[in-house]
Amino acid sequence: MTPRSFLFVPADAPAKIAKAQASGADAVILDIEDSVALSAKPQAREVAAQTLAGPRAGPELWVRVNPLASGLALADLAAVIPHAPAGIVLPKPDSVADVVTLAHYLDAFEAAAGLAPGRTRILPIATETPASVFSLGSYVSAGPRLAGLTWGAEDLPAAIGATQSRNPDGSLNDLCRMVRSLCLAGAAAAGVPAIETVYPDFRDEAGLRAWAEAGRREGFTAMLAIHPAQVAVINAVMTPSAADIAAARAVIAAFAATPGVGVVALDGKMLDRPHLTQAQKTLARMRED
Repeated sequence: MTPRSFLFVPADAPAKIAKAQASGADAVILDIEDSVALSAKPQAREVAAQTLAGPRAGPELWVRVNPLASGLALADLAAVIPHAPAGIVLPKPDSVADVVTLAHYLDAFEAAAGLAPGRTRILPIATETPASVFSLGSYVSAGPRLAGLTWGAEDLPAAIGATQSRNPDGSLNDLCRMVRSLCLAGAAAAGVPAIETVYPDFRDEAGLRAWAEAGRREGFTAMLAIHPAQVAVINAVMTPSAADIAAARAVIAAFAATPGVGVVALDGKMLDRPHLTQAQKTLARMRED
């Protein structure tokens, strides 16, 4: 089942990792990149490896490595891949070429560790460099490791010299709105989930809910989190409600009752094939837990 919530936690903080694992998040991302100082990265690798080697009955465990261009990513991978993380979060890729390169690295590390080839998935944060803006359609050729696409609202504005990612009223600036939409389209083109970026104010539950609900309406099926307090809201929003499921089943039943037609009538409305596709996607997101 595709995670609904991905919770970041600094990989050099065992106490925070324990809280993250108990938060109810579907996936926990052990972060060796932005939340860890350069001097603490060796410790973060060690703690991440220890966490991965420990009990695995809770959430999926992912690792955000350092960017490929940093010169640090291979050391990150060498430390964690032998302990079989569910996936690698790749920051600051310029295009699908970085995913392909990472996949080659994973091929080698998995083989050396005796792991099944291809088991480690990849989630790119696909909008963090200026070059990435022009390549969000390239992930169609990423290969089977691609688990989704997500985006970020901080690194790209900083890279181009913008002073902030949001307008005074709290709305995203034009650049961030554009790359958010392109992330949705790129994910759909690649046939993978689109994952909404973080909501930075973890104390603002109402704002978080509104942000997550807007993302869900627009096509995101999961969301990143920065604090355990955000997880319950994200999981609730990204889970189809009983009403959503009932409506989807009714649409599917209506088309099944008249096979071969392109349009059906249901509850006074005319529905065509895109409605059927959406209903099928809703049922695919049902959860048993």
